[in-house]
Formats: sequence, C-alpha cells, structure tokens
Amino acid sequence: MTQRPLGAQISHMLKARGVDVIFGIPGVHNVEMYRGIEEAGIRHVLARHEQGAGFMADGYARASGKPGVAYVITGPGLTNAMTPMGQAYSDSVPMLVISSCLDETAARRGQLHQMIDQEGAARCICDWSHETKSAGATYALVERAFNEFATARPRTKHLQVPIALGGSLADPAPAPVETRAKRPVARKEDVAAAAEALQEAKRPMVLFGGGSVGAGAAARAVVERSGAAAMTTYAGRGVVGADLPLDFGAYLARPDSAEVLARADLVLVVGSELSEIDLWRDELGHTGRMIRVDIDPVELEHPRAELCILSDADAFLVALAESLPDRAEPKWDAAVVAATKSRWRVEVEAERPGIVPVVDALRAACPAETMIYSDMTQFAYAAKEVWPMDRPGHWHHPFGYGTLGYGMPAAIGGAIARDGKPTLAICGDSGFQYTVQELGTAVEHGLPLPIILWDNGKLKEIEDAMIRSQIAPNAVVARNPDFCALAKAYGAHAVQPGSLDDMGAAVRAAFDADRPTLIHVQAGIGG
Repeated sequence: MTQRPLGAQISHMLKARGVDVIFGIPGVHNVEMYRGIEEAGIRHVLARHEQGAGFMADGYARASGKPGVAYVITGPGLTNAMTPMGQAYSDSVPMLVISSCLDETAARRGQLHQMIDQEGAARCICDWSHETKSAGATYALVERAFNEFATARPRTKHLQVPIALGGSLADPAPAPVETRAKRPVARKEDVAAAAEALQEAKRPMVLFGGGSVGAGAAARAVVERSGAAAMTTYAGRGVVGADLPLDFGAYLARPDSAEVLARADLVLVVGSELSEIDLWRDELGHTGRMIRVDIDPVELEHPRAELCILSDADAFLVALAESLPDRAEPKWDAAVVAATKSRWRVEVEAERPGIVPVVDALRAACPAETMIYSDMTQFAYAAKEVWPMDRPGHWHHPFGYGTLGYGMPAAIGGAIARDGKPTLAICGDSGFQYTVQELGTAVEHGLPLPIILWDNGKLKEIEDAMIRSQIAPNAVVARNPDFCALAKAYGAHAVQPGSLDDMGAAVRAAFDADRPTLIHVQAGIGG
C-alpha cells in the first residue's frame, strides 16, 4: 500500500465513489486537499467565491443525481459556503463540504481564520458536521456520508480535517463498500392498502412532491390506473408530464386550491413535506382521508393521515402502479380541471402584469430537454406556476432556504454535469449581483449557458409586500450597472433584446454559443 498525505488520499477515496468534479477555492489551510485531485482524475472547478462553489455543487448534484462536493478553507471559506449548505439541506440535495480547520483553538487565540466553534457553526445549517481526528475516522465519515446519500433523505454533510492531519502520511482508504443498505421500501400490505383506498375513493387526488421526481412513468401510471386527479408542489413539477387531462398542475399554492382539495375524498401525498413553501397557507384544505408516503420518518407525523408509509417514493409508486388495473374511468371532470387551471393562470397574469407573455416566449425558445435553474425573482415565481413541465427534475429553484444568488452558479454546476445538454439560468437584477463574479467561471469553462436577467429595476416583490402592508416603499430601488457591459467585461456574450421575438432568437443562439450569454430582459418587453 502506498502512503500519501491524507488530503490526497481523500481525493482518491472520492474518485472511487464516483466523484468526477469538485468545486472549490484553494487556500493556505487546505492546500493538502489539492495535492491529489489531478492524480485521482478529478476535475476541479475554481469558483470566484465559496458561496458560488456551494451553489455549483448543489446544481451539479441536482442535474447528475450524484453528490456534489465542495472544498473550502477554514473559517471564512466555510462561512461563505454556509448559505448554499443551508439551501441544499432544505431542498434535500446531496452535498458534501470538506473544509480544513485549525489543529487547536482552545489554548491559542488570534490564529488565521480562527472561529470559536467552526464545527458547531456548520452543524446549525446541515445534517451533520464532524471534525476528524485520524485518517481512519476521515474515511469512515466520508463512507457514512455516501451511505446516507444513497439510503436516506439526502442532505448536506460537513467534514472538517485539521491542517496537520491533512498533510500527514496515511494509508489508502478502504475500497468502496459493495453492498450498501437500501432505501426503505413500502411493505406489500401497505401498497395493497393504498391501492384499495384509491380504487374505493370516488374522487381521489394524488399530490406529488419533490421526493417523487424520479418516479417517471410510474407516477403517471398511478394517476391513470386509479382515475385520480393529480397536483404537484413546485418541486414536483413534471412528474406526470404536461398533458395529463386530470393534472391540476403546480398551482398548489393558489389560495383556492384548498377548495379543490376539499372536494377530494382521499388525498395520497407522495414525497412532500406539505410545508409553508409548498402551500403558502396554514392548512392543505383537505379534511377527508389521507395517506402519506415519505422517505423521511419525521414527515410522516401527520395527525390526520390514516396510513403513513415509510418508503422511497419511486419504489412505492412502481409497486402501487403494478397493484392497480391497467386503466380506470376518470373520477374527475377533465373540463373542470382545464377550466380551473385556466382561471389560475389568469390570476397569475393579474398579480404579475407583463410577465406571463415573456414566460411563454421563453418556453417556446427552449429545447424540450432544457434544465432550468432560477433565482428568487418575480419572473420565476410566475413561471413556476404557468410553465407546464413535460418531465420531472428539470426546474431547480432555491425553494426552502430561499436565498438570492442561487440561479447562475447552480446553473453552472448543472451545465458541467450535463456536458452540452441545454441548461438555462433565470435571475433577477438584484439576485444576479449576489454571485455575478461566477460569470468568470462560466466563461473559463466555455459553457453555452443562456442567462436570462429579468430587470424591473427594483426589489419588486418587496415593494409589493410593503404596499400590501400599507408601508411606504423604502430601500427597494438600487442603482444597477450596465449589465451587458459588465458581462462583456467578464468575457461573456451579452444582448438586450427589444422584443419577445428578439429574445427568443437570442436564447436559441445562446444554446449554441461558445460561452455564456447574458440576455438582459427589461420589464415591459412583452408590451
């Protein structure tokens, strides 16, 4: 066995577990972690800020289905990455952040990058945070992280390696464990009970959350074979396709969706927390029978659910589809479903004037397999409701933690994972400036990434909230730069279309470009 510094051995261990890309920024405290990256055959993507590195790892994980990995330094490197760590935690994204840490902090003060409790700080924002004391402990924790990513609800993990330990000689890590534990699978009797309940119900509804996006054809089959209607959370969009006659779409957060759900005599909830960010109201609105299926046992603690099933959503939906007849008569009126969606779309248009036509034009310009990463911006808020997705897992948004600055760096990670497949970023004029420096990363890697910059010249969502609260708008307007000039300064293409047709042409050209293209879309472009 060949001994190498532990930092190098970690990279080899990650490579053996399928890691092909690491996002990060080297510093004097984590240089040993960089010793083995090239030797292990791993690509390193240099971010311009640790926040960008974390968002890139998040976007990479969402696109690839593999854990995203970020390397950061002690102290400020980790705290800069904590916002994306929190985002990945809240949205169930598998991300492993490995940082360096000081060898000793109790007896010495005033050290470079010193924190009072670095391990504890990270623990506040992720699934777990541990400092390693030996090479063996390091390997065990990395193995634990990958096991948990594969078998449980995936969430951010943080591992910190003392500086001296990272540079000390260590034997290679053990070979990957060949037989990991599996994700929980529903008992046959529970699947049978759910199938029976769906068949007995006169007006069943299946509500799909983000945990079900891997189910694909099985999710649609369950709806068609039971005669049920479907509705999705924002994160569950596309799981049943865009053309299912009994699909109410991603309008769950519409206030009167509660009235629709109240008409159901059974609601089957698959892979959703039914959280504030799913409902934007206190209650679902349904008071009848409920069955819940989730991989996280905490989410099954619902007072009204008559049956709670701990299971991987994909496996459950496959088994449930097989337990149902080939097809059932529709138990909802497809015309009523279509009319309800049309009414909700009109409501979105009224609430956010001028945005929906731009959304429609952008959708028409995007290839079918486009993967989209959006930021916290009114354009995305409207699009998440009115843009029907024909496939799951192709629109990513900072749902839970709700941070600004997510869209572009996450799209960079997604574009790297997808290697040439169409990927699109949507940002607002304020959120874009949180991580604008990552344009340099996208240019450096020659990514054909269209970046839609929705510019309404203000924090419009906050202004609207102030007005609703009868507060005179304050601190909602900031001086913006010349965005196209700024993008060109980074080496990117940039265009400011004057019409929706021009915007569509710019988007199509950007997918074939040799570098990212900033498409500066000003509010009012749609007339």
